[in-house]
Amino acid sequence: MTNSSLTSVPGTLTRRLAATSLIGQSMTVFFGGLVARQLEVAAGDPDGRADTYLFGGIALAVLCILVSGLLRRPGGVLLGWGVQALTLASAVVLPAMAIVAVIFGALWWLCLSQGHKMDQLTAERASAPHTDSAPGTDHAPHPDDRPKDD
Repeated sequence: MTNSSLTSVPGTLTRRLAATSLIGQSMTVFFGGLVARQLEVAAGDPDGRADTYLFGGIALAVLCILVSGLLRRPGGVLLGWGVQALTLASAVVLPAMAIVAVIFGALWWLCLSQGHKMDQLTAERASAPHTDSAPGTDHAPHPDDRPKDD
């Protein structure tokens, strides 16, 4: 990815795919925050961090949702990569979040790369000359479609 693709506004299909990925990620990191809190409570919460872990998970989940809406603005993709980095950083608190970060990071990259290809194909199709028939239908009309001699 070039620097311009990080700060430019992605195409419609890319935005849809990436936003869907971020919404799924928001639910996952919210549940991760719940797990981190409950594990801390089960350990007796010696440092009083249980609520901090929960609010951190909620904040990251809300950030995922906000960034999914900001994909329409320049820099939205860069913010999305930032969310991926923060999800990986949450593995310091809950090591299982490293797996979540790898899965959603790969999904984020896949959405950006395949969405870009889909946007290119859509643009090519829109700029192609239009014909009256669909491709592959250059055969003779069906007998029922021919005009009737009454």
